[in-house]
Amino acid sequence: MSQNDILQKIASFTSIEQALDYFEIGFDSQFINEYRTPLVKRFNGYLLISKPDDWFSARRALKNAYCKVQRGRLDPHSRSACRGCTSCQRR
Repeated sequence: MSQNDILQKIASFTSIEQALDYFEIGFDSQFINEYRTPLVKRFNGYLLISKPDDWFSARRALKNAYCKVQRGRLDPHSRSACRGCTSCQRR
């Protein structure tokens, strides 16, 4: 799949849930309902910073966005672990 193909596929999604399903990333629907806008903005930002070459790089951008929003919810003054983040590599 070329860069144009993957960008067209991403542009065809009508919701973030479709993108998460396409990239085979598990998610919590309650979290998505609450943080939909920041997640979409961060994912689009990651796509602007580095254009995805293939399915794996686009998946990595979405996983990083999901994880960043999840970690942003944590208290910065505690050493609490990331919880509920199904895509987190930092466990």
